[in-house]
Amino acid sequence: MERYSNLCAEARQTELKQVRDLLEDWKARGLKLNMARGKPGAAQLDLVSDILTILHDPKQCMVDGMDARNYGELSGLPCARKYWADMLGCQPEETFVGGSASLTLMYDTISKAYTHGLLHSPQPWCKLERVKFLCPCPGYDRHFKITESFGAELIAIPMTPTGPDMDMVEELVKDPAVKGIWCVPKYSNPDGIIYSDETITRMASMKTAAPDFTVMWDNAYCVHEFDGPFQDFQDILTIARECGNPDRFFEYASTSKITLPGAGISVMASSVDNIQYMQKLLGVQLISYDKVNQLRHVLFLKDRAHTLEVMQRHAAVLGPKFRKVLELLDRELAPRGLGTWQKPKGGYFVSYFAPEGTAKRTLELAKEAGVVMTAAGATYPYGKDPRDSNIRIAPSLPPVEELEQAMEIFCLCVRQAALEKLLAQ
Repeated sequence: MERYSNLCAEARQTELKQVRDLLEDWKARGLKLNMARGKPGAAQLDLVSDILTILHDPKQCMVDGMDARNYGELSGLPCARKYWADMLGCQPEETFVGGSASLTLMYDTISKAYTHGLLHSPQPWCKLERVKFLCPCPGYDRHFKITESFGAELIAIPMTPTGPDMDMVEELVKDPAVKGIWCVPKYSNPDGIIYSDETITRMASMKTAAPDFTVMWDNAYCVHEFDGPFQDFQDILTIARECGNPDRFFEYASTSKITLPGAGISVMASSVDNIQYMQKLLGVQLISYDKVNQLRHVLFLKDRAHTLEVMQRHAAVLGPKFRKVLELLDRELAPRGLGTWQKPKGGYFVSYFAPEGTAKRTLELAKEAGVVMTAAGATYPYGKDPRDSNIRIAPSLPPVEELEQAMEIFCLCVRQAALEKLLAQ
């Protein structure tokens, strides 16, 4: 098997015909395979479905001196706040427990920054001529869309093996219009990178021109290993205090990929002052989140130790899927010199960098063959990948046998797109 870059034009034409014929065979099967989002598969949902029946006696709803079925306790049940503090390594009073989506809490944070300003904002962001937000790339499209929806100017920051390019970040935050940065610090979406201690310390200690510069610290995959032991992670709120910037970070997490994605609980963690300030603003829009569901999760997940046991069961389902994806990439694309990719040990994605200028064409071909994936460019601000290269692979939803079919098709599509580009040059 030879690298495509070394093939002569005639050999490329012959190879292209073979690839097209193979893809036509796959198309004839009429498959419908979905790798578009990091949704847990049915086997993962089944292994946590006991949570649906764990709350079976009204007497169980009497907890922490209150009735979980009733109004009140905006910041969450004390036992739920204690659970999240145990998970994240912070203090219960530094947590605010929300509903099923941490994305809602993230949106509320940015929304309140625009309408009211944050704790240290000289004025609400809506009154400013320009607001800029830093976006490590490739990254999570829904993060970028939140700040884009409020009119912020999004600035792409290259990712490195240790996190965002901090030299670039430290230079950009000298501009007072730069108000924050999106971060997925553990098993980043989609690269699967863990931020280094140096990156985290620099993020916490750097000088910023904006007094209300905010790090949106989405710790979505804090316990989501699928290969190897649990990787403990430092409490960012403690680090921020030690660096003299206690109010800089808003940390988020949820049980979306621990229990049931559509029926989980989420958390926002920050300094006590930030939590009190945000609670005052949020108290205008709601009385409390679903405390019955919070209680159900506390009863089912118990604490971090037991949660990690649950995650080991998830890993037994996810691990073979990720290994299958990497096996196909290594077998079908690596020898042909087609692209690069990380080999993550946790999280929910494999980040594949196709030959430059071929990502859109690859996904167009995949769709024609019945494989749906996240749109090319989605991992960059405004949906525009300047190199037309990054593709986010989400292996979690399909069973292994379907995943293998999808990856066979995907690799053929990469090959066809690459050959077409080489022949057009």
